[in-house]
Amino acid sequence: MNELKPRIHDEDTGLDYILVGDYYIPAIELPEDDDRPIGKWGRMHQAYLEETNPLLLNHLILTGRLHTYLADLNEQAQERYRIIVQQVMEAEGVTEDLKRRSQWEWIKAMNSIANRAEEVIKSEMINA
Repeated sequence: MNELKPRIHDEDTGLDYILVGDYYIPAIELPEDDDRPIGKWGRMHQAYLEETNPLLLNHLILTGRLHTYLADLNEQAQERYRIIVQQVMEAEGVTEDLKRRSQWEWIKAMNSIANRAEEVIKSEMINA
């Protein structure tokens, strides 16, 4: 019987495999230079991928790009969220003056703005 090699390389996928017992397991390492957090938006998008597109999720995991992909998406979503909140605050006249005059009105307005901005981000970036 043929002796199995302890390590092989698949040219089609570009992945290396290590022999563990009788099975070859992909030799996957996380990139060490990317220590950015994936954050709330990245975790939400990962859950969306798990439900709707597991093939893409597995591809990102196997190629070692999942963390970078989710961290990039999280940063873009945070910036987009900030811009949306700022624009809606200006459009609806929610200012620091309102905050000084009536804190409860300001809190209600900001909660409404935050909820709407989150829904926009979910529909545009997370569930897309």
